[in-house]
Amino acid sequence: MDVLCSGYGLVESPRWHEGRLWFSDWSGGQVIAVDDTGTTEVIVEHTSLPLCFDFLPDGRLVLVSNQEQALLTLEGDGRLTTYADLTGLSVFGCNDIVVDGRGDAYVNSGNFDFGAGPPPGDVQPGLVGLVTPDGIVRVVAEDIAFPNGMAITADGHTLVVADSYRHQLVGFTISDDGSLSDRRIWADLGDDNPDGICLDASGAAWYADVPHQHCVRVAEGGEVLQTIDLDRGGFACMLGGTGAPYLYAVAAVWPGIAALMTHTDWDGQVVRIPVETPGAGWPAR
Repeated sequence: MDVLCSGYGLVESPRWHEGRLWFSDWSGGQVIAVDDTGTTEVIVEHTSLPLCFDFLPDGRLVLVSNQEQALLTLEGDGRLTTYADLTGLSVFGCNDIVVDGRGDAYVNSGNFDFGAGPPPGDVQPGLVGLVTPDGIVRVVAEDIAFPNGMAITADGHTLVVADSYRHQLVGFTISDDGSLSDRRIWADLGDDNPDGICLDASGAAWYADVPHQHCVRVAEGGEVLQTIDLDRGGFACMLGGTGAPYLYAVAAVWPGIAALMTHTDWDGQVVRIPVETPGAGWPAR
């Protein structure tokens, strides 16, 4: 394992794109790209918490802006323009995003005040929304305690959602119109809290875990295949690399919910770990 770059805040949303690892610094309000030499470039600056992003099939970056309550695309001239209105999904804003090969964008929300914690009851308000290329937005899954990272299998038929508070990866079958059905527990993770996730070419999933400070590779059904320990909270991970495959993890010092808005000593970094199996599906490698 080596540290590719460091000195950031709350780092999240890693994506492998055009030969570089792109990630966001939520507390710094930036999307940054880093190559395998450690050279970095600030791609866009935008204030939003969270600040998750992915790429449309035409290569444009699309990000979740809770400042604008919208999906925004980064155009060739550097401007951020409105792609879809998200005001109808949740008054509490949205979190993560994954875009498939057809251009369908799945966006999720915990749909509650994060600082106050989830409401009581077995049924939880978290949801997954679908934004189709024509800009139509609709809810396609509900009752997720805290939805975090999402990934889509290489055949485009399954969406996997990390439910951090229920300690599960949840699977859904994707219909031709993007609707979700056949909800099932894709993997029960015991006490772990999955955050950002990705899939590999063998069909396994990698997830990052903040409180347990590790990344774990798990098969569908829950078998643990590999664990990589970190020295700080693992917020998300992504497979990529210009040659042999690597797992890239974004990690930072987590202060707890109470100190989230005042904490400054994140010491956010991107670490790189060689692995045997390359990425597959979406987020795309």
